[in-house]
Amino acid sequence: MNPNREFDIVVYGATGFTGKLVAEYLAGRGHGKRWAMAGRSLAKLEAVRAELGADAALIEADAADEASIRALAGRARVVITTVGPYLRYGAPLVAACVEAGTDYVDLCGEPPFMAAMIAAHGAKAKETGARIVFSCGFDSVPFDLGVLFLQEAAKAQFGAPAPRVKGRVRKMKGTFSGGTAASGQETMKAAMADPAVRAALLDPFALCEGATGPAQPHGGKPHEDQAAGGWVAPFVMAIINTKNVHRSNHLMGGAYGPDFRYDEMILTGPGEKGRAIAEGIAKAPPMGTEPNAPKPGEGPSKEEREAGFYDLLFIGEFPDGRSLRAVVTGDRDPGYGSTSKMIAECALALMEEASGRKGGVLTPAAAFGAALIPRLEAHAGLAFRRD
Repeated sequence: MNPNREFDIVVYGATGFTGKLVAEYLAGRGHGKRWAMAGRSLAKLEAVRAELGADAALIEADAADEASIRALAGRARVVITTVGPYLRYGAPLVAACVEAGTDYVDLCGEPPFMAAMIAAHGAKAKETGARIVFSCGFDSVPFDLGVLFLQEAAKAQFGAPAPRVKGRVRKMKGTFSGGTAASGQETMKAAMADPAVRAALLDPFALCEGATGPAQPHGGKPHEDQAAGGWVAPFVMAIINTKNVHRSNHLMGGAYGPDFRYDEMILTGPGEKGRAIAEGIAKAPPMGTEPNAPKPGEGPSKEEREAGFYDLLFIGEFPDGRSLRAVVTGDRDPGYGSTSKMIAECALALMEEASGRKGGVLTPAAAFGAALIPRLEAHAGLAFRRD
């Protein structure tokens, strides 16, 4: 990371729904960094800056104009990008940041894009020192760091990581925006067009650069999970989060052990009512494909974001019956109110707690380790605890 860059942080996509939330958070954060907002329209950027009362500079840049993207990357220490779908718009910025040795964080929940960027730029990022950190929002920070938190507790208590970890969404309140819907649609479009993409979506080790592991639990079918206390249903973000957790294990040298198995599901409750809810979730259409799905630029209101929350349970199990539990909670709706704080704190952490980390295409757990947890608790409304 070059400390002599013009800006410490650039928020690319600051006029979009989520990008504006990130800019709003940074404007009120008191971080002491030199920062800028970037996007396609200078007039729209000026309107956002005025609305927020922000002290940010403005940069005109467009994903369709690679020269402007390269110029943006060359002016920043860290770029935060909320401009998706990343499969459609993201590749030029990743390439520019890698070439310039600029750190990068995004909200990507598109495994095909992530796999392509790892293959194309992983080696070069190590050479230039660029830290490219995908999935710095609800997917996948609370899950990736939740597993890390649990495994560190397991090592402290039992002297070894838990070979089986269950991620269970106990409670969650929040809606999703048009950007999330568009990303889901773009991923499904790529999967329909390419059998290799479809296969990768089903492969829990698709981001592990050839490394594999044991057969993984099937999180796609409702079943009764006694350890979690009821029926569980498929979780829409599991297809992303599980891949990131396995990549973290890979990047950290197998820190969770050679037999590590992990899945994520939604806890729907006990008895016949819990079963009925779980089966209903399993039959629901994929996220973003509903007729009334939001359009890009749309999303939950301020009141909805502030009323949202999430409660995630992690259960670590050993073959001899020993177990331990951890909980991660967030104080805003997961996709936007909480996500906008998390990605901003990840960008700040690259300049502080993770300042000495070497370059590469990374996950949140591999980039920041447990050092990110106190920052998230102090500033982003998350809490990590033993259950």
